[in-house]
Amino acid sequence: MSAQEFAARVRNRERILGYWSVIDSPVSTEWLAHVGWDYIALDLQHGLIGYSGMLAGITAIDAAHGPAALVRVEANNATVIGRALDAGAAGVIVPLVDTAADAAAAVSAATYPPAGIRSYGPMRSQLRIGPDPAAANRDTVVLAMIETPQGLANVEEICAVPGLDGVYVGPSDLRLAVGGSSPTDPSVDAEFDAALVRVQKAAAAAGITAGIHTASGSIAAQRLSEGFTLATVASDLTHLKAVSAEHLAAAQG
Repeated sequence: MSAQEFAARVRNRERILGYWSVIDSPVSTEWLAHVGWDYIALDLQHGLIGYSGMLAGITAIDAAHGPAALVRVEANNATVIGRALDAGAAGVIVPLVDTAADAAAAVSAATYPPAGIRSYGPMRSQLRIGPDPAAANRDTVVLAMIETPQGLANVEEICAVPGLDGVYVGPSDLRLAVGGSSPTDPSVDAEFDAALVRVQKAAAAAGITAGIHTASGSIAAQRLSEGFTLATVASDLTHLKAVSAEHLAAAQG
């Protein structure tokens, strides 16, 4: 789909499913882009992908003429947000957003003047988004991650930031944020579930999308049934290991 179509779907709070990539492997990314996901997200914060890998990955996704290419940038920083968008990302997922001011800064970094501070230099993005600044502003998606104690405490104010298209839960960090001793600590299930409800309700009240990362397709389906409107599944690296181990076990009998 086009960036304009993807942005419209996000803002209409339609049901959207994506896949997570952490491997700097354009060929495997291109294969994933043909599966049928609505988007493929490249992880530059924790993934094994640098700028050249991001550029190659976005190009591979675009070659499939199907999903949108999203990038989880390294930080809430105007330079890295601008570079991801100039490379052709249809949108950015911005980590560690603690306050409404943080969210506003992310929106500003992704938006051309006079509304924002994005520097004009769409070296590759002009092939798919823009190059007219107003069109680029219209078609670029910005999602703010809710994953810290501060972000959760301020989620209603974050969701109300003008120009923010949605929030995106990082479940591992959010479970730690509500007191878990590990990203899978079951002792804080109640607190974690309550946090998810709070995020989902805050997004719905603000009329923006509520996104979340999930470990499997079944969990993604569960989160969508609970009111989330966008869900990402797993990652290529974790599935590579899991499927290989499954086949090894079968071969060993």
